[in-house]
Amino acid sequence: MAKVLTSREENYSQWYNDLVIKADLAENSAVRGSMVIKPYGYAIWEKMQSVLDKMFKDTGHQNAYFPLFIPKSFFSKEASHVEGFAKECAVVTHYRLKNNEDGKIVVDEDAKLEEELIVRPTSETIIWDTYRKWIQSYRDLPILINQWANVVRWEMRTRLFLRTAEFLWQEGHTAHATKDEAVAEAETMLKVYAEFAEKYIGVPVLQGVKSPNERFAGAVETYCIEGLMQDGKALQCGTSHFLGQNFAKAFDVTFVSKENKQELVWATSWGVSTRLMGALIMTHSDDNGLVLPPKLAPIQVVIVPIFRKEEELNAITEKVDVIVKELREKNISVKFDNRDTHKPGFKFAEWELKGVPVRLAVGPRDLANGTVEVARRDTMEKETLHMENIAGKIENLLEQIQNNIYQKAYDFRENSSFRVDTWEEFKKQVEKGGFIYAHWDGTSETEQKIKEETKATIRVIPIDGKFEEGKCIYSGEPSKQRVVFAKAY
Repeated sequence: MAKVLTSREENYSQWYNDLVIKADLAENSAVRGSMVIKPYGYAIWEKMQSVLDKMFKDTGHQNAYFPLFIPKSFFSKEASHVEGFAKECAVVTHYRLKNNEDGKIVVDEDAKLEEELIVRPTSETIIWDTYRKWIQSYRDLPILINQWANVVRWEMRTRLFLRTAEFLWQEGHTAHATKDEAVAEAETMLKVYAEFAEKYIGVPVLQGVKSPNERFAGAVETYCIEGLMQDGKALQCGTSHFLGQNFAKAFDVTFVSKENKQELVWATSWGVSTRLMGALIMTHSDDNGLVLPPKLAPIQVVIVPIFRKEEELNAITEKVDVIVKELREKNISVKFDNRDTHKPGFKFAEWELKGVPVRLAVGPRDLANGTVEVARRDTMEKETLHMENIAGKIENLLEQIQNNIYQKAYDFRENSSFRVDTWEEFKKQVEKGGFIYAHWDGTSETEQKIKEETKATIRVIPIDGKFEEGKCIYSGEPSKQRVVFAKAY
């Protein structure tokens, strides 16, 4: 198979687009800005879903489903929320089509909705209208709900997985009797996201809160995890929001407390999306294709037979069947690629492109020697191993690969993180990329000016950041803590 990708160094953006398409993850659809997630890409997303769903349920949450369509009037009840999403909303105005005089299909002007419906950009409004019916007493709290759904945000500039008009995600929405419970919930879900990003996707993330300019519309506080991609840009990988009582006020959601007082409910929401696919791709992959973390790879091991004659393939297949059985007993997903339509070299390149963590090659000489050639995708290293306990050896190797790709990404992030103290240093470093730790005076005005002049934004105010006296790189005003700036997707 000839080289099919633009190199990262030559054109990182083109490399990413090439990889998503050539590795059969997704493609653009007939609808502008929307994507088709192909089976191989969806298989990775399903693995993400499966792990996250268990993590949510282990922390006490249940799944439910709420309507795709939201009455327009719901958005006007929480002013900052509607302002944050107004420019991205898709609006349904009619409910019927008809044939016109020319026989063409047109919108039936007589089928206008009494109230326009918004195609779900996020579900706070419809869910809090529902919670009003569910909550009367402190005994009804907390409500810990998650939904897996699609959402629509009418993006003008789109990129597969990273920013599309329609995308898949999960959104948690919880209701609590006290502020402390709601804040603890938002912080707990941030830790869940960070654990998933690091232990499964292999992406080291910074945990922190967003500045007011970057905060979720309608939130009191937004917690987030941020990863650093290979091109030095940041990617927001997940957010968890403490919503205070804003939505309870807007939708009149109250409860009778233990003290027999009528009180407003406290809220959170939190979510991750198919943007995590972009994080996985851009953190680990190389010019040969995908590099998948074994824990999320649809196929963890591929076995390629090397043969010329049918009897050689038959003998190899007999041995491979035993290896496949042993691997599956250890819950390792494996594919035996015995297609006779492609040569081994083509298959090697194809599975490298698709990021399968481990490739085994077995030929007549291997059968005679009781060995197998093992190639690992993350380092491209090969070694010959004896077949004895090969499943156990592969199991250990997959764990090594998972740890190695995380460590490689962690080292890259650490080597791409910089402390700067002057405006000139800051501007130079922004052009080079990476996480920039710098002092900021805490004002939205300064943050906006920095963004306008450099395109860099505050990605996180670190939760574990140490307090230190300093001066804002832009205004020179006092600052007590460094925040993290970067250009971002």
